[in-house]
Parts: sequence; structure tokens; C-alpha cells
Amino acid sequence: MTLDKINRNGIVILGCGKMGSAMLEGWLGRGLALTSIWVIDPHPSDWVRNLARKGLHVNKGMPEAPAVVLIAVKPQMMGEALPQIAGFAGKDVLVLTVAAGTTIASYEAVFGSDTRLVRAMPNTPAAVGRGITAIIGNAAATQGDLALAEELLSAVGQVVRLQGEDQMDAVTAVSGSGPAYVFHLIEAMAAAGEAEGLPADLAMQLARATVTGAGELAHRVPETAAQLRINVTSPGGTTAAALGVLMDAETGFPPLLRRAVKAAADRGRALGK
Repeated sequence: MTLDKINRNGIVILGCGKMGSAMLEGWLGRGLALTSIWVIDPHPSDWVRNLARKGLHVNKGMPEAPAVVLIAVKPQMMGEALPQIAGFAGKDVLVLTVAAGTTIASYEAVFGSDTRLVRAMPNTPAAVGRGITAIIGNAAATQGDLALAEELLSAVGQVVRLQGEDQMDAVTAVSGSGPAYVFHLIEAMAAAGEAEGLPADLAMQLARATVTGAGELAHRVPETAAQLRINVTSPGGTTAAALGVLMDAETGFPPLLRRAVKAAADRGRALGK
């Protein structure tokens, strides 16, 4: 990571909950200096408080013109939080936001349309360095700004660039909310195993290990998801019997997930208005 400007001018993190902390931990691991970081959070965690004793600035002062301001507060806290950094409007500052549901236009209403802004949608696996984040810049953001945002966000996983902000609601519905779908799959698999006679703890252990193992396999090998599915499926076997149910065109996973993702995307559009 190119840290010179950030270490020289500083970075401000507005909101240091799970996502903000995950990013902070990733940046520290890549060599960002504690003394170059300012955190604004009304309820800092014990981990953040401990870092404050080592040089992290927490709820005290702020650099005049930091290189980057990261907005990582929940959408419902935005109205209360944004005025704390509104003074950076018009300065040579890149505003990077990972807050869900808040549009570029909403930020420009606070900071002005000439402020360089990158909107990002990460997901919770960022906490273990395995997230994926989609980014889009406003009209004022340069290719250099997008590259810096990508570099910063890559500390917690993969980064992809969108062609337009209108794609953000679909991203939110697939990867932003997607981890919850997978967690529910684990719950459902465990419950199904229990219904077939397994002890509850064993059924949950099998379901968790199966989903995490399959995910890691999909991550490591070059085959498509479809090919990986075929590799597990013997004609006329047990997997084929199960897939006959799961892949049913009317009642299986495909139509169910289309409805689920559409519901999430529609909700995101509504929240963004």
C-alpha cells in the first residue's frame, strides 16, 4: 500500500464498529502508522481503546486536511454523524464510504459535488480478510482516487469496480446481504440433518464444515461452480436425488434466490430514496 500521503496527512475513520475495525486492522497489518489515524466513535471498543494507549487518536482533535475520510457508520446514524466531518467539504480530501444504502447524491448534499467521493459496499467476511467490496466514484473522483480506494479496501478482501451506481443495490442484495443467506443455509442443513436422526450438535458441525469447506474449494480451484457441482454428482446417486429437489425450476433454489435477491435489492432502492 502507498502510505506516504496517508501517513503524512492522516486518515479519519468515522465509526469504528465491526467493519471499521476490520479495515483498521488490515491497514495496520500493512504498515499504516497508528499516529496517522483518527477515530470518531461514541462507543469505542476495548480493542480501539487499547490502541489509543499506543498512539491511535480516538475522539480527540482531527487533522486539518486528512488524505482520506472513511465513513463506516450505520445508515440510521448518518444524520447525526456526518456533521462531525462536514468541515472537510471543499478540501483536498477523498471521502470513502462503506455505509449501506446512502447514495452519492446524499453525500454530495453535505460535502458538495466537487468533493471526491468513492462509495463502497463491502460484506462481513471482511472481518477475516475474505470480503468482497464493490466501488463506484462520483464525477469528481479521479482514477487515482479509485485506485487508492481499491488499495485501501483490498486490505480486507477482493475489490471490484462498478460501471454505475445503479448497480449498487444488486451488489448489496448479492454480496452485501449474501453472507446471511449462507448462514441460513447452514442452519437449514443442520435442521434437516437433525430431522434425519443426527444429534443437533453433530448436524451443525457437519453443516458448518461442509459449507465452509465447499466455499474454500470454490475459492481455490479454477473450475466453475457448475463444474464443481457436476464433480460431486454421480448419475442416479444421492446427490442427484437431492439436486432434483434443489434445482427444480418452480420450487428449488433458482426461483427462491431470485425472489430473495430481488426483495433485498428493492429494499435497498427504497432505503436510498
